[in-house]
Amino acid sequence: MWKKNKKKNEPDTTQEIDIAALEKAIGISCSNVNIFKEAFTHRSYLNENPSWDVGHNERLEFLGDAVLELITTHELFVQFPDFEEGKLTGIRAALVNYQTLSQVAQELGLERFLLMSKGEKNDNGRARDSLLANVFEALLGAIYLDAGYQVAHDFVVVHVLSHTQEVIEEKRDKDVKSLFQELAQEQFKTTPTYSLIREEGPDHNKTFIVAVCIGEKEIAQGEGFSKQEAEQQAAKNGMYVFEQNRD
Repeated sequence: MWKKNKKKNEPDTTQEIDIAALEKAIGISCSNVNIFKEAFTHRSYLNENPSWDVGHNERLEFLGDAVLELITTHELFVQFPDFEEGKLTGIRAALVNYQTLSQVAQELGLERFLLMSKGEKNDNGRARDSLLANVFEALLGAIYLDAGYQVAHDFVVVHVLSHTQEVIEEKRDKDVKSLFQELAQEQFKTTPTYSLIREEGPDHNKTFIVAVCIGEKEIAQGEGFSKQEAEQQAAKNGMYVFEQNRD
């Protein structure tokens, strides 16, 4: 198990991670324990445990995000030779977004290994899903560094690419903004515009609120962990408003 050494008479607030259980959960042997320890260390944990002997997982998340996109792009390119670039982009976006990655993290049971502050533990909903998605990317970064590209590739194929068919069947690859624009142009002969209303939260976990307008009239708002995601949500909510008005 991983455990921080504490000073004499210092209360032990650190958590432990069962490396054997992690290896069993992901089906991969962990050679460099510290890399995996870092992958599960949330920034907030360091605030409560400043002498923790590894850093937080945001650098590994950055690496894992790039590895995930490369593997997913290559696999979709090979598997669907007849799909146009736009179709492939939509499927990839649905596979690597925070909802899908959060689902994968839950399927693997990654949350039980996560080191975070007491406050972060109380988060739920979208914030928790985003946190789990970030942990999955950090874990993938650790796997890539520790075991190499092929092991990381196989891990993504088994746990992420396995959701490809459901993404296609549920039409989650569709660009909602494009659909909303088509509808707006059909009904109002104009193109919708998006504007950032405000940003909320700390830099490492920021939420964006965006409004979509037809002319000067605000139709709906959307929220997301990036401006693009917030715009997609605003478009989705705008579609709902149009449908309600049509009824």
